[in-house]
Formats: sequence, structure tokens, C-alpha cells
Amino acid sequence: MKRLLFIIITFFSISCQTGQQNEIAVEESPKGGLFIIGGGSRPSEMIDQLIKLSDLKNGYGYVLPMASADDSAYYYANKQFSEKGLSDLKDYTKGGTQLLDSIENAALIYMAGGDQRRLMEVLSAQERKAIYNAYEKGAVIAGTSAGAAVMSKKMITGDEKKHPEYHPTFRTIEKDNIIFDEGLGLLPDNIIIDQHFIYRSRYNRLLTAVLENPEHIGFGIDESTALYIHNDSATVIGEWQVVSFRNKNQESKSQNGLLGAKNIELNIYLPNEKFKLPQ
Repeated sequence: MKRLLFIIITFFSISCQTGQQNEIAVEESPKGGLFIIGGGSRPSEMIDQLIKLSDLKNGYGYVLPMASADDSAYYYANKQFSEKGLSDLKDYTKGGTQLLDSIENAALIYMAGGDQRRLMEVLSAQERKAIYNAYEKGAVIAGTSAGAAVMSKKMITGDEKKHPEYHPTFRTIEKDNIIFDEGLGLLPDNIIIDQHFIYRSRYNRLLTAVLENPEHIGFGIDESTALYIHNDSATVIGEWQVVSFRNKNQESKSQNGLLGAKNIELNIYLPNEKFKLPQ
């Protein structure tokens, strides 16, 4: 009898521990969404979608214009929203002492274009955390151009180690050339974003990124186009396409400084197309 009782107690003890481990291992996905715009003009219908997805008519939002040194960055970022009768999109740089609490409860956080490195340098650790907290609570985090690039944890800067003179696209696919910085990390860690993609022919840059980081998937978003991500689903919104590169073998090789790989998966997603994010 004592032996039977010991077995029963041991069984329930192990079951409880397993349940606790499973509970700890499960992480809830953020309740919000990511509205990642490739730059260029923003079609009116795209702004309508952004307003609807963020439920901005029943909440408030912030524009973060700090990626640009231009004083008019907030005005142009907010212009289309104000034309649609929305006056609650505030300039983050004009915030008060309670700004961090306020931004955590925003319906929309919109990051304007400019230089992604500048934006990341300006944002403090507390501000980055507040943005992520807003995303977890249900806010839509949107960004265009530089504001799109910062969504990744591994952020493309646009600079090259071997060719320091700036060009809008890479002219080569070389080893140890691409320069990354740390972004906000709102996306899954294995996703890299590139912007102005088709219009500026940035294929070489994103190919370099996924060859140098074989476990990553690269998404190139064209101008006047957005990729909306919610949970594990993505939808193309706007006028043009989104391109993805995936190094299926998760390996690459180099020869005399040139990068190569086999079985690179290419996908071209059309407007309104919805798909699951690859794991």
C-alpha cells in the first residue's frame, strides 16, 4: 500500500513540474501589429488601412520624427492623417514628463523616414522598452524607410565596409562588406528588413545579408507598399510587391572574397497577398 501511495505521489509531482515547465516555455505573442512601409509615397488607401488596423479613431498616436534632421519631418508624416480628420497623432519630441506611460497606451506609433542609425541613437533604453510594451498591449507600430529598417533586431544601415562611398544599392555580393547595427527587435530575430527595394534595385544588399547570416530571412519592401505583420501572418498592402530571400541550406561559401550559396529561395508577394511567416 505504501509503495502504491509513493508511486501516485511521485507521478503527480512529476506531472506538476512538467506542467510548470510547459507554462514557462509558452510565450504570448504581442497583441499588436507591425506596419512596415518600404518608403516613398503613401497611397491614401494605405493610410486608411493603417487607421483601421490601429483603431486610431478610438485612440491616439505618436509620430517619432527623430530619424530625420529636418524640422518638417513631423509635419509631412502627420499630413495625411490630419487630412483625414485625425488630430490625435502627436509629435513625440513635444511630449511631457509622462510621455513613456502615454506612449505605452498609444493605439499607433509611427516612425518617420530619415537615417535609421540616427533614430536608434536618439532612442533611450526606456523609450525602446515603452515602444515594445505598446506593441505587446495591442498598438500598431508603423514605420517608413528608416522607420521600417529599425523593426529588425539585425538592422541594415546601408553602409559598406569595403566601399565607404555611399550608393543607393550594393554593386557587389562580397564577404565582410555589409554593416549592421542593432534595431528595435520588434520582428522575430531571424528576419531582416530592406526598404525602397525594387525601385532602388537593392537585391545585392539583401542577398549579402542572408548569405552573411544564413539563418536569417530577408524581406525587401518596395516603395508605396507595406508589409503588415500580426502574430505569424503577413499581408502585403499598397501598390507594389514584397520580395523575400531565404537561404534554405543555411550555409554559404566564399571565394576570393565573393559570396556564394545554393538553393536560395525567392518569393515575390503581390498586393493583398497574405502568407505565413517562414520559421
